[in-house]
Amino acid sequence: MICDMKQSDETWWRHGIFYQVYPRSFQDSNADGVGDIAGIIDRLPYLLELGIDAVWLSPIFPSPMADFGYDISDYTGVDPLFGTMENFDALISAAHTNGLKLILDLVPNHTSDRHPWFIASRSSRDDRKRDWYIWREPAADGGPPNNWMSEFGGSAWAYDAATRQYYYHAFLAQQPDLNWRNPEVRQATHDVMRFWLRKGVDGFRVDVIWHLIKDEQFRDNPANPDFREGQPPHWKVLPLRTTDQPEVHDAIAEMRRVIDEFDARVLIGEIYLPFDRLVTYYGKDLTGAHLPFNFALLSAPWNARAIEKIIADYEAALPVGAWPNWVLGNHDRPRVASRVGAAQAGVAAMLLLTLRGTPTLYYGDEIGMHQVAIAPDQVRDPFEKNVPGIGMGRDGCRTPMQWNATPYAGFSTVAPWLPLPDDFAQDNVVNLDADKRSILSLYKALIDLRRKSPPLMSGTYVPIVAQGDLLIYRRQGDAEAVVIALNMGAEPVSIASETIGLGGEILLSSFLDRQGEKIHGVLDLRGNEAAIIGAGVQVG
Repeated sequence: MICDMKQSDETWWRHGIFYQVYPRSFQDSNADGVGDIAGIIDRLPYLLELGIDAVWLSPIFPSPMADFGYDISDYTGVDPLFGTMENFDALISAAHTNGLKLILDLVPNHTSDRHPWFIASRSSRDDRKRDWYIWREPAADGGPPNNWMSEFGGSAWAYDAATRQYYYHAFLAQQPDLNWRNPEVRQATHDVMRFWLRKGVDGFRVDVIWHLIKDEQFRDNPANPDFREGQPPHWKVLPLRTTDQPEVHDAIAEMRRVIDEFDARVLIGEIYLPFDRLVTYYGKDLTGAHLPFNFALLSAPWNARAIEKIIADYEAALPVGAWPNWVLGNHDRPRVASRVGAAQAGVAAMLLLTLRGTPTLYYGDEIGMHQVAIAPDQVRDPFEKNVPGIGMGRDGCRTPMQWNATPYAGFSTVAPWLPLPDDFAQDNVVNLDADKRSILSLYKALIDLRRKSPPLMSGTYVPIVAQGDLLIYRRQGDAEAVVIALNMGAEPVSIASETIGLGGEILLSSFLDRQGEKIHGVLDLRGNEAAIIGAGVQVG
Protein backbone atom coordinates (compact mmCIF):
# COMPACT_ATOMS: atom_id res chain seq x y z
CA MET A 1 0.00 0.00 0.00
CA ILE A 2 1.23 3.49 -0.88
CA CYS A 3 0.89 6.31 1.60
CA ASP A 4 2.25 9.81 2.11
CA MET A 5 5.58 9.82 3.89
CA LYS A 6 5.76 12.36 6.70
CA GLN A 7 9.26 13.79 6.85
CA SER A 8 10.67 14.54 10.26
CA ASP A 9 12.20 17.98 10.62
CA GLU A 10 15.66 16.60 11.24
CA THR A 11 15.78 14.23 8.28
CA TRP A 12 13.89 16.16 5.61
CA TRP A 13 17.02 16.23 3.43
CA ARG A 14 17.16 12.43 3.39
CA HIS A 15 13.78 12.10 1.73
CA GLY A 16 13.42 15.42 -0.08
CA ILE A 17 14.07 16.21 -3.73
CA PHE A 18 16.44 19.13 -4.38
CA TYR A 19 16.04 21.45 -7.36
CA GLN A 20 18.88 23.72 -8.46
CA VAL A 21 17.91 27.15 -9.72
CA TYR A 22 20.49 29.17 -11.64
CA PRO A 23 19.02 32.58 -10.77
CA ARG A 24 20.27 34.42 -13.87
CA SER A 25 18.30 32.02 -16.04
CA PHE A 26 15.09 31.13 -14.20
CA GLN A 27 12.75 34.13 -14.47
CA ASP A 28 13.33 37.82 -15.23
CA SER A 29 10.81 40.04 -13.44
CA ASN A 30 12.16 43.49 -14.34
CA ALA A 31 12.90 43.25 -18.09
CA ASP A 32 16.69 43.46 -17.95
CA GLY A 33 17.27 40.05 -19.54
CA VAL A 34 18.61 38.49 -16.34
CA GLY A 35 16.67 36.33 -13.89
CA ASP A 36 16.14 37.59 -10.36
CA ILE A 37 14.74 36.75 -6.93
CA ALA A 38 11.30 38.25 -7.61
CA GLY A 39 11.12 36.02 -10.67
CA ILE A 40 11.85 32.94 -8.55
CA ILE A 41 9.01 33.93 -6.20
CA ASP A 42 6.70 34.25 -9.20
CA ARG A 43 7.58 30.69 -10.26
CA LEU A 44 7.20 29.00 -6.87
CA PRO A 45 3.75 27.67 -7.89
CA TYR A 46 5.43 25.75 -10.71
CA LEU A 47 7.94 24.20 -8.31
CA LEU A 48 5.17 23.25 -5.93
CA GLU A 49 3.24 21.61 -8.76
CA LEU A 50 6.36 19.77 -9.84
CA GLY A 51 6.61 18.36 -6.33
CA ILE A 52 10.18 19.19 -5.27
CA ASP A 53 11.05 19.83 -1.62
CA ALA A 54 14.07 22.14 -1.57
CA VAL A 55 15.31 24.93 -3.83
CA TRP A 56 19.06 25.43 -4.09
CA LEU A 57 20.12 28.82 -5.44
CA SER A 58 23.41 29.45 -7.21
CA PRO A 59 25.06 32.62 -5.81
CA ILE A 60 22.98 35.79 -5.45
CA PHE A 61 25.57 37.80 -3.49
CA PRO A 62 27.17 41.09 -4.63
CA SER A 63 29.75 40.30 -7.28
CA PRO A 64 31.64 41.90 -10.19
CA MET A 65 30.38 38.81 -12.09
CA ALA A 66 33.76 37.80 -13.49
CA ASP A 67 32.55 34.22 -12.90
CA PHE A 68 28.85 35.05 -12.70
CA GLY A 69 28.54 35.24 -8.95
CA TYR A 70 31.20 32.77 -7.86
CA ASP A 71 33.47 35.78 -7.31
CA ILE A 72 31.84 37.31 -4.25
CA SER A 73 32.57 40.83 -3.01
CA ASP A 74 30.15 40.76 -0.06
CA TYR A 75 29.06 37.50 1.59
CA THR A 76 26.12 39.04 3.48
CA GLY A 77 24.39 41.05 0.79
CA VAL A 78 22.28 40.59 -2.34
CA ASP A 79 23.52 41.77 -5.72
CA PRO A 80 21.24 44.49 -7.14
CA LEU A 81 21.11 42.46 -10.35
CA PHE A 82 19.01 39.92 -8.45
CA GLY A 83 17.09 42.33 -6.23
CA THR A 84 17.26 43.40 -2.60
CA MET A 85 17.54 41.81 0.79
CA GLU A 86 13.83 42.50 1.16
CA ASN A 87 13.26 40.37 -1.97
CA PHE A 88 15.34 37.61 -0.43
CA ASP A 89 13.43 37.76 2.85
CA ALA A 90 10.21 37.54 0.85
CA LEU A 91 11.55 34.47 -0.97
CA ILE A 92 12.39 32.69 2.29
CA SER A 93 8.97 33.54 3.68
CA ALA A 94 7.13 32.38 0.55
CA ALA A 95 9.16 29.18 0.31
CA HIS A 96 8.61 28.25 3.94
CA THR A 97 4.92 29.16 3.83
CA ASN A 98 4.57 26.68 0.98
CA GLY A 99 6.59 23.96 2.69
CA LEU A 100 9.73 24.41 0.60
CA LYS A 101 13.28 24.53 1.96
CA LEU A 102 15.80 27.08 0.66
CA ILE A 103 19.49 26.27 0.23
CA LEU A 104 22.18 28.85 -0.56
CA ASP A 105 25.49 28.43 -2.29
CA LEU A 106 28.41 29.10 0.04
CA VAL A 107 31.69 29.96 -1.73
CA PRO A 108 34.36 29.88 0.99
CA ASN A 109 37.36 28.84 -1.09
CA HIS A 110 37.85 32.20 -2.77
CA THR A 111 36.47 35.72 -2.92
CA SER A 112 36.38 38.39 -5.58
CA ASP A 113 39.55 40.45 -5.87
CA ARG A 114 37.22 43.36 -5.07
CA HIS A 115 36.19 41.97 -1.71
CA PRO A 116 37.29 44.32 1.11
CA TRP A 117 39.26 41.45 2.62
CA PHE A 118 41.43 41.09 -0.46
CA ILE A 119 41.74 44.82 -1.03
CA ALA A 120 43.20 45.03 2.47
CA SER A 121 45.33 41.93 2.00
CA ARG A 122 47.03 43.21 -1.13
CA SER A 123 47.47 46.74 0.23
CA SER A 124 50.63 45.86 2.16
CA ARG A 125 52.69 42.90 3.27
CA ASP A 126 52.09 44.18 6.79
CA ASP A 127 48.32 44.43 6.62
CA ARG A 128 46.57 42.34 9.24
CA LYS A 129 44.60 40.57 6.52
CA ARG A 130 47.68 39.72 4.46
CA ASP A 131 47.56 36.12 5.71
CA TRP A 132 43.86 35.80 4.89
CA TYR A 133 44.99 34.91 1.37
CA ILE A 134 47.82 32.76 0.00
CA TRP A 135 50.86 34.89 -0.83
CA ARG A 136 54.28 33.57 -1.86
CA GLU A 137 57.64 34.91 -2.93
CA PRO A 138 58.55 34.52 -6.61
CA ALA A 139 60.67 31.58 -7.68
CA ALA A 140 64.40 32.12 -8.14
CA ASP A 141 63.83 33.18 -11.75
CA GLY A 142 61.13 35.64 -10.74
CA GLY A 143 58.33 33.42 -12.01
CA PRO A 144 55.48 31.73 -10.16
CA PRO A 145 56.33 29.95 -6.88
CA ASN A 146 55.47 26.49 -8.23
CA ASN A 147 53.65 24.67 -11.04
CA TRP A 148 50.13 24.89 -9.67
CA MET A 149 47.63 25.58 -12.44
CA SER A 150 44.33 27.40 -12.60
CA GLU A 151 41.21 25.39 -13.44
CA PHE A 152 40.45 28.11 -15.97
CA GLY A 153 43.79 27.94 -17.77
CA GLY A 154 47.35 29.08 -17.11
CA SER A 155 49.29 29.43 -13.89
CA ALA A 156 47.33 29.62 -10.65
CA TRP A 157 49.63 32.38 -9.45
CA ALA A 158 49.11 36.08 -10.19
CA TYR A 159 51.86 38.61 -9.55
CA ASP A 160 51.11 41.73 -7.52
CA ALA A 161 53.66 44.36 -8.53
CA ALA A 162 52.93 46.65 -5.59
CA THR A 163 53.91 44.09 -2.92
CA ARG A 164 56.19 41.98 -5.17
CA GLN A 165 54.57 38.65 -4.30
CA TYR A 166 52.28 36.19 -6.03
CA TYR A 167 48.81 35.25 -4.82
CA TYR A 168 47.15 31.90 -5.51
CA HIS A 169 43.89 31.55 -7.44
CA ALA A 170 42.51 28.11 -8.24
CA PHE A 171 40.16 29.70 -10.77
CA LEU A 172 40.27 33.21 -12.28
CA ALA A 173 42.89 35.76 -11.21
CA GLN A 174 39.87 37.79 -10.06
CA GLN A 175 39.09 34.96 -7.60
CA PRO A 176 41.96 34.85 -5.06
CA ASP A 177 41.88 31.83 -2.75
CA LEU A 178 41.39 32.38 0.95
CA ASN A 179 43.90 30.86 3.35
CA TRP A 180 41.89 28.27 5.24
CA ARG A 181 44.86 27.52 7.49
CA ASN A 182 44.18 30.91 9.11
CA PRO A 183 41.66 30.55 11.98
CA GLU A 184 40.42 34.10 11.39
CA VAL A 185 39.29 33.12 7.89
CA ARG A 186 37.40 30.16 9.29
CA GLN A 187 35.74 32.30 11.95
CA ALA A 188 34.73 34.91 9.37
CA THR A 189 33.16 32.19 7.23
CA HIS A 190 31.33 30.76 10.23
CA ASP A 191 29.94 34.22 10.93
CA VAL A 192 28.70 34.43 7.34
CA MET A 193 26.99 31.06 7.73
CA ARG A 194 25.28 32.16 10.95
CA PHE A 195 24.08 35.36 9.28
CA TRP A 196 22.12 33.41 6.66
CA LEU A 197 21.06 30.62 9.00
CA ARG A 198 19.52 33.19 11.32
CA LYS A 199 17.61 34.51 8.34
CA GLY A 200 16.11 31.07 7.99
CA VAL A 201 18.00 29.43 5.15
CA ASP A 202 17.87 25.67 5.48
CA GLY A 203 21.50 24.96 4.67
CA PHE A 204 24.32 25.41 2.21
CA ARG A 205 25.80 23.77 -0.82
CA VAL A 206 29.51 24.48 -0.36
CA ASP A 207 31.36 25.30 -3.57
CA VAL A 208 34.58 23.32 -4.34
CA ILE A 209 34.81 22.18 -0.74
CA TRP A 210 37.67 19.77 -1.51
CA HIS A 211 39.85 22.74 -2.56
CA LEU A 212 39.80 24.52 0.80
CA ILE A 213 43.22 23.42 2.09
CA LYS A 214 46.46 23.44 0.06
CA ASP A 215 49.79 21.76 0.68
CA GLU A 216 51.55 23.52 3.52
CA GLN A 217 54.95 23.09 1.85
CA PHE A 218 53.75 24.35 -1.57
CA ARG A 219 55.28 21.40 -3.38
CA ASP A 220 54.79 21.03 -7.12
CA ASN A 221 51.92 18.95 -8.40
CA PRO A 222 53.07 15.80 -10.23
CA ALA A 223 52.73 15.59 -14.00
CA ASN A 224 49.74 13.72 -15.34
CA PRO A 225 51.10 10.82 -17.45
CA ASP A 226 47.72 10.46 -19.19
CA PHE A 227 47.44 14.05 -20.37
CA ARG A 228 46.83 14.53 -24.09
CA GLU A 229 46.85 17.71 -26.12
CA GLY A 230 43.36 19.08 -26.60
CA GLN A 231 42.40 18.39 -23.00
CA PRO A 232 41.93 21.26 -20.51
CA PRO A 233 45.38 22.72 -19.73
CA HIS A 234 45.09 22.19 -15.97
CA TRP A 235 44.89 18.45 -16.57
CA LYS A 236 48.64 18.52 -17.32
CA VAL A 237 49.24 18.09 -13.60
CA LEU A 238 47.52 15.97 -10.97
CA PRO A 239 46.10 18.19 -8.17
CA LEU A 240 47.78 16.16 -5.44
CA ARG A 241 48.96 19.26 -3.55
CA THR A 242 46.07 21.63 -4.25
CA THR A 243 42.97 19.58 -3.41
CA ASP A 244 41.76 16.90 -0.99
CA GLN A 245 44.35 17.57 1.69
CA PRO A 246 43.89 15.64 4.97
CA GLU A 247 43.37 18.81 7.00
CA VAL A 248 40.29 19.75 4.97
CA HIS A 249 38.17 17.41 7.07
CA ASP A 250 38.84 19.42 10.23
CA ALA A 251 37.66 22.56 8.43
CA ILE A 252 34.50 20.84 7.24
CA ALA A 253 33.80 19.43 10.72
CA GLU A 254 33.94 22.98 12.05
CA MET A 255 31.44 24.11 9.42
CA ARG A 256 29.19 21.21 10.33
CA ARG A 257 29.28 22.26 13.98
CA VAL A 258 28.01 25.70 12.93
CA ILE A 259 25.20 24.04 10.96
CA ASP A 260 24.34 21.94 14.01
CA GLU A 261 23.86 25.06 16.13
CA PHE A 262 20.56 25.39 14.23
CA ASP A 263 17.72 22.89 13.95
CA ALA A 264 17.15 20.79 10.83
CA ARG A 265 19.74 22.34 8.50
CA VAL A 266 21.86 20.59 5.88
CA LEU A 267 25.47 20.84 4.70
CA ILE A 268 26.15 19.72 1.12
CA GLY A 269 29.61 19.60 -0.41
CA GLU A 270 30.61 20.00 -4.06
CA ILE A 271 33.30 17.34 -4.55
CA TYR A 272 34.62 15.77 -7.75
CA LEU A 273 36.57 12.76 -6.45
CA PRO A 274 36.56 8.97 -6.79
CA PHE A 275 34.21 7.20 -4.41
CA ASP A 276 36.88 6.04 -1.97
CA ARG A 277 37.90 9.67 -1.37
CA LEU A 278 34.46 11.22 -1.82
CA VAL A 279 32.93 9.28 1.06
CA THR A 280 35.56 10.53 3.51
CA TYR A 281 33.73 13.88 3.29
CA TYR A 282 30.91 12.45 5.38
CA GLY A 283 33.47 12.92 8.15
CA LYS A 284 34.51 10.87 11.14
CA ASP A 285 31.36 9.43 12.71
CA LEU A 286 29.35 11.30 10.04
CA THR A 287 30.33 14.71 11.42
CA GLY A 288 31.27 16.18 8.03
CA ALA A 289 28.95 17.05 5.16
CA HIS A 290 25.49 15.50 5.33
CA LEU A 291 25.62 15.03 1.55
CA PRO A 292 28.95 15.05 -0.29
CA PHE A 293 27.61 15.44 -3.82
CA ASN A 294 27.90 12.28 -5.91
CA PHE A 295 28.55 13.40 -9.49
CA ALA A 296 29.41 9.99 -10.95
CA LEU A 297 26.44 10.00 -13.34
CA LEU A 298 27.55 13.32 -14.88
CA SER A 299 30.42 11.69 -16.73
CA ALA A 300 29.45 8.02 -16.77
CA PRO A 301 29.28 6.06 -20.05
CA TRP A 302 25.57 5.67 -20.65
CA ASN A 303 25.28 1.91 -20.70
CA ALA A 304 23.72 -0.58 -18.32
CA ARG A 305 26.86 -2.34 -17.11
CA ALA A 306 28.79 0.90 -16.48
CA ILE A 307 25.89 2.40 -14.49
CA GLU A 308 25.37 -0.86 -12.61
CA LYS A 309 29.02 -0.83 -11.52
CA ILE A 310 28.84 2.81 -10.46
CA ILE A 311 25.84 2.12 -8.24
CA ALA A 312 27.44 -0.98 -6.72
CA ASP A 313 30.78 0.75 -6.08
CA TYR A 314 29.09 3.76 -4.49
CA GLU A 315 26.82 1.69 -2.26
CA ALA A 316 29.83 -0.40 -1.16
CA ALA A 317 31.93 2.68 -0.37
CA LEU A 318 29.35 4.47 1.80
CA PRO A 319 30.16 4.56 5.51
CA VAL A 320 27.68 2.89 7.85
CA GLY A 321 24.72 5.21 8.32
CA ALA A 322 25.71 7.60 5.53
CA TRP A 323 22.89 8.71 3.25
CA PRO A 324 23.55 8.55 -0.51
CA ASN A 325 22.68 11.12 -3.16
CA TRP A 326 22.60 11.35 -6.96
CA VAL A 327 22.95 14.17 -9.48
CA LEU A 328 22.23 14.12 -13.23
CA GLY A 329 22.87 17.75 -14.14
CA ASN A 330 24.24 21.05 -12.89
CA HIS A 331 25.44 24.47 -14.03
CA ASP A 332 28.92 23.22 -14.94
CA ARG A 333 28.19 20.15 -17.07
CA PRO A 334 26.38 19.51 -20.38
CA ARG A 335 22.64 18.91 -20.17
CA VAL A 336 21.60 15.33 -19.50
CA ALA A 337 19.26 15.24 -22.52
CA SER A 338 22.24 16.01 -24.73
CA ARG A 339 24.58 13.60 -22.96
CA VAL A 340 22.30 10.57 -23.12
CA GLY A 341 20.08 11.56 -26.05
CA ALA A 342 16.46 12.66 -26.04
CA ALA A 343 15.23 9.06 -26.34
CA GLN A 344 16.97 8.08 -23.08
CA ALA A 345 16.04 11.22 -21.12
CA GLY A 346 13.02 9.48 -19.59
CA VAL A 347 15.13 6.47 -18.62
CA ALA A 348 17.61 8.84 -16.96
CA ALA A 349 14.79 10.52 -15.05
CA MET A 350 13.55 7.18 -13.77
CA LEU A 351 17.07 6.19 -12.73
CA LEU A 352 17.62 9.40 -10.78
CA LEU A 353 14.30 9.28 -8.97
CA THR A 354 14.34 5.58 -8.05
CA LEU A 355 17.89 5.10 -6.79
CA ARG A 356 18.46 5.04 -3.03
CA GLY A 357 19.29 8.48 -1.75
CA THR A 358 18.53 12.15 -2.25
CA PRO A 359 18.17 13.26 -5.89
CA THR A 360 19.05 16.73 -7.17
CA LEU A 361 17.37 18.05 -10.33
CA TYR A 362 18.82 20.86 -12.42
CA TYR A 363 16.32 23.44 -13.63
CA GLY A 364 15.00 22.64 -17.10
CA ASP A 365 16.05 19.00 -17.11
CA GLU A 366 12.44 18.17 -16.30
CA ILE A 367 11.41 19.65 -19.66
CA GLY A 368 14.25 18.00 -21.55
CA MET A 369 16.25 21.17 -22.14
CA HIS A 370 19.33 20.36 -24.19
CA GLN A 371 22.79 21.85 -24.48
CA VAL A 372 22.48 25.01 -26.56
CA ALA A 373 25.14 25.80 -29.14
CA ILE A 374 26.62 29.21 -28.34
CA ALA A 375 28.07 31.29 -31.17
CA PRO A 376 31.57 32.70 -30.51
CA ASP A 377 30.25 36.26 -30.27
CA GLN A 378 27.68 35.18 -27.66
CA VAL A 379 30.07 33.39 -25.28
CA ARG A 380 29.86 34.67 -21.73
CA ASP A 381 31.67 31.91 -19.79
CA PRO A 382 35.21 32.91 -18.72
CA PHE A 383 36.33 29.28 -18.92
CA GLU A 384 35.41 29.12 -22.61
CA LYS A 385 36.99 32.52 -23.25
CA ASN A 386 40.26 31.44 -21.61
CA VAL A 387 40.34 27.94 -23.11
CA PRO A 388 38.24 28.11 -26.28
CA GLY A 389 37.31 25.38 -28.67
CA ILE A 390 37.74 22.21 -26.57
CA GLY A 391 34.14 21.84 -25.46
CA MET A 392 34.46 23.04 -21.86
CA GLY A 393 32.16 26.06 -22.16
CA ARG A 394 29.33 26.16 -19.62
CA ASP A 395 27.00 28.67 -21.27
CA GLY A 396 25.11 25.96 -23.13
CA CYS A 397 23.68 24.47 -19.93
CA ARG A 398 22.81 27.86 -18.42
CA THR A 399 20.36 29.18 -21.00
CA PRO A 400 17.00 30.64 -19.89
CA MET A 401 14.20 28.43 -18.67
CA GLN A 402 11.71 27.74 -21.43
CA TRP A 403 8.31 28.60 -19.96
CA ASN A 404 6.11 29.14 -23.02
CA ALA A 405 6.06 29.94 -26.73
CA THR A 406 5.95 33.73 -26.39
CA PRO A 407 8.98 35.77 -27.44
CA TYR A 408 11.94 34.97 -25.18
CA ALA A 409 10.15 31.86 -23.90
CA GLY A 410 8.28 33.66 -21.14
CA PHE A 411 11.59 34.14 -19.33
CA SER A 412 11.74 37.84 -20.12
CA THR A 413 10.18 40.51 -22.29
CA VAL A 414 13.61 41.48 -23.68
CA ALA A 415 16.51 39.57 -25.19
CA PRO A 416 18.01 37.41 -22.42
CA TRP A 417 21.62 37.31 -21.32
CA LEU A 418 22.14 34.01 -23.14
CA PRO A 419 20.37 32.89 -26.32
CA LEU A 420 17.43 30.53 -26.47
CA PRO A 421 17.40 27.45 -28.72
CA ASP A 422 15.31 27.45 -31.88
CA ASP A 423 12.94 24.80 -30.53
CA PHE A 424 11.77 26.61 -27.37
CA ALA A 425 8.40 27.34 -29.02
CA GLN A 426 7.69 23.60 -28.98
CA ASP A 427 9.66 22.46 -25.93
CA ASN A 428 8.40 24.58 -23.06
CA VAL A 429 6.54 24.15 -19.79
CA VAL A 430 3.11 25.12 -21.12
CA ASN A 431 3.22 22.75 -24.09
CA LEU A 432 4.76 19.85 -22.22
CA ASP A 433 2.39 20.23 -19.28
CA ALA A 434 -0.51 19.84 -21.68
CA ASP A 435 0.99 16.63 -23.11
CA LYS A 436 0.22 13.84 -20.67
CA ARG A 437 3.06 11.71 -22.07
CA SER A 438 5.76 14.38 -22.09
CA ILE A 439 9.03 14.33 -20.19
CA LEU A 440 7.56 16.93 -17.78
CA SER A 441 4.54 14.72 -17.12
CA LEU A 442 6.94 11.84 -16.47
CA TYR A 443 8.92 13.84 -13.91
CA LYS A 444 5.70 14.82 -12.12
CA ALA A 445 4.49 11.21 -12.08
CA LEU A 446 7.85 9.94 -10.84
CA ILE A 447 8.02 12.52 -8.06
CA ASP A 448 4.47 11.75 -7.01
CA LEU A 449 5.09 8.00 -6.98
CA ARG A 450 8.35 8.41 -5.09
CA ARG A 451 6.66 10.52 -2.43
CA LYS A 452 3.92 7.92 -1.90
CA SER A 453 6.14 4.82 -1.96
CA PRO A 454 8.01 3.81 1.21
CA PRO A 455 10.39 1.51 -0.76
CA LEU A 456 11.39 4.36 -3.09
CA MET A 457 11.78 6.83 -0.25
CA SER A 458 13.79 4.74 2.16
CA GLY A 459 14.05 1.13 0.99
CA THR A 460 17.33 -0.69 0.46
CA TYR A 461 18.93 -1.07 -2.96
CA VAL A 462 19.11 -4.67 -4.19
CA PRO A 463 20.78 -5.26 -7.57
CA ILE A 464 19.30 -7.87 -9.89
CA VAL A 465 21.54 -9.64 -12.38
CA ALA A 466 20.82 -8.58 -15.96
CA GLN A 467 22.56 -8.60 -19.32
CA GLY A 468 22.90 -6.37 -22.35
CA ASP A 469 21.09 -3.05 -22.19
CA LEU A 470 19.05 -3.97 -19.12
CA LEU A 471 19.63 -2.44 -15.71
CA ILE A 472 17.35 -3.93 -13.04
CA TYR A 473 17.18 -3.43 -9.29
CA ARG A 474 14.78 -3.73 -6.40
CA ARG A 475 13.98 -1.15 -3.77
CA GLN A 476 13.06 -3.21 -0.72
CA GLY A 477 10.99 -1.68 2.04
CA ASP A 478 9.93 -3.20 5.35
CA ALA A 479 6.61 -4.49 4.06
CA GLU A 480 6.81 -4.20 0.28
CA ALA A 481 9.16 -3.78 -2.63
CA VAL A 482 9.22 -2.35 -6.12
CA VAL A 483 11.38 -3.40 -9.06
CA ILE A 484 12.86 -0.93 -11.52
CA ALA A 485 13.72 -2.17 -15.00
CA LEU A 486 15.57 0.17 -17.36
CA ASN A 487 16.15 -0.53 -21.04
CA MET A 488 19.17 1.60 -21.83
CA GLY A 489 19.16 0.54 -25.46
CA ALA A 490 17.02 1.25 -28.53
CA GLU A 491 15.90 -2.35 -29.11
CA PRO A 492 12.93 -3.99 -27.34
CA VAL A 493 13.65 -6.65 -24.71
CA SER A 494 11.69 -9.29 -22.84
CA ILE A 495 12.32 -10.25 -19.21
CA ALA A 496 11.11 -13.49 -17.67
CA SER A 497 9.38 -12.35 -14.51
CA GLU A 498 10.27 -15.35 -12.36
CA THR A 499 14.00 -14.87 -12.93
CA ILE A 500 14.02 -11.46 -11.25
CA GLY A 501 11.08 -11.71 -8.89
CA LEU A 502 8.73 -9.60 -10.96
CA GLY A 503 5.04 -9.75 -10.18
CA GLY A 504 1.96 -7.66 -9.77
CA GLU A 505 1.60 -4.73 -12.14
CA ILE A 506 3.32 -1.78 -13.75
CA LEU A 507 3.13 1.26 -11.52
CA LEU A 508 4.74 3.57 -14.05
CA SER A 509 6.30 3.35 -17.51
CA SER A 510 8.58 6.08 -18.81
CA PHE A 511 6.16 6.24 -21.76
CA LEU A 512 3.27 6.91 -19.35
CA ASP A 513 0.92 4.47 -21.07
CA ARG A 514 1.00 1.21 -19.08
CA GLN A 515 -0.06 2.08 -15.55
CA GLY A 516 -1.92 -0.84 -13.98
CA GLU A 517 -0.86 -3.34 -16.63
CA LYS A 518 -0.56 -6.82 -15.06
CA ILE A 519 2.66 -8.80 -15.37
CA HIS A 520 2.10 -12.43 -16.46
CA GLY A 521 5.34 -14.37 -16.86
CA VAL A 522 7.14 -11.87 -19.08
CA LEU A 523 7.78 -8.14 -18.95
CA ASP A 524 8.22 -6.64 -22.40
CA LEU A 525 10.05 -3.33 -22.59
CA ARG A 526 10.17 -1.24 -25.71
CA GLY A 527 13.39 0.40 -26.79
CA ASN A 528 14.33 3.27 -24.49
CA GLU A 529 11.63 2.31 -21.99
CA ALA A 530 11.88 2.04 -18.22
CA ALA A 531 9.28 0.76 -15.80
CA ILE A 532 8.53 0.50 -12.10
CA ILE A 533 6.78 -2.70 -11.11
CA GLY A 534 4.96 -3.42 -7.86
CA ALA A 535 2.75 -6.13 -6.44
CA GLY A 536 -0.85 -5.00 -6.26
CA VAL A 537 0.06 -1.41 -5.44
CA GLN A 538 -2.23 1.34 -6.64
CA VAL A 539 -0.93 4.76 -7.63
CA GLY A 540 -3.21 7.65 -6.75
